[in-house]
Amino acid sequence: MSNWKQKRFWKAATTSETPDGFTVHLDGRLVKTPAKAALIVPTLAMADAIAVEWDAQQEGINPETMPFTRSANAAIDKVANQHAEVAEMLADYGDSDLLCYRADSPQELVARQAAEWDPALDWAEQTLGARLHPRHGLSHQAQDQAALAQLRQAVHSLSNYQLAAFHDLVSMSGSLVLGFAAAYNWRTADEIWRISRLDETWQEEQWGVDDEAKATAELKRRAFLHAKSFYDFS
Repeated sequence: MSNWKQKRFWKAATTSETPDGFTVHLDGRLVKTPAKAALIVPTLAMADAIAVEWDAQQEGINPETMPFTRSANAAIDKVANQHAEVAEMLADYGDSDLLCYRADSPQELVARQAAEWDPALDWAEQTLGARLHPRHGLSHQAQDQAALAQLRQAVHSLSNYQLAAFHDLVSMSGSLVLGFAAAYNWRTADEIWRISRLDETWQEEQWGVDDEAKATAELKRRAFLHAKSFYDFS
């Protein structure tokens, strides 16, 4: 694992339980992260997903085809060493959440944002105890500090593995609320991704679809769905 460019040297990837969780072996050899830490994950489902990725490798190791392995590496090598900093960075999204920045016009877009985004803000108030309010205009308008503190506490309570997944759920959607909505199964991950793309969809309806932008968006959608799966396995 420490050398992504190495060729396949194993016949089978297997999982086993350890005192600290579950791990993956390649013909009995423990898989390690790029920082040479033992790759030990919290659930058997996650270990099984990682083992499937290793078994699917052919002559050479291609990390682009190993999203669960890469996410686990990030949780172990990066998030575990800076949990508080990552949590703070993600919690800061609450004060400039995508769902709170609304258009003044045209009316059809205003109405669509209200119909799609208000229910998510209502959900956050009911489920997370944090009410964020829509804003109009380009200047920043701070949200209620008590609501932000409530959201911040919820972010900091996530485990290293949950936080690694949550990072992508929030950063790719641009919304702390939608990150929690995906993690807590408010709606399907695909539906939440669609909601996060409301403005882009509107622009496409007005000006047409750009093929390159569409391809990039599809890659992000797949990464968002993977992040949700990784969170669920955590």
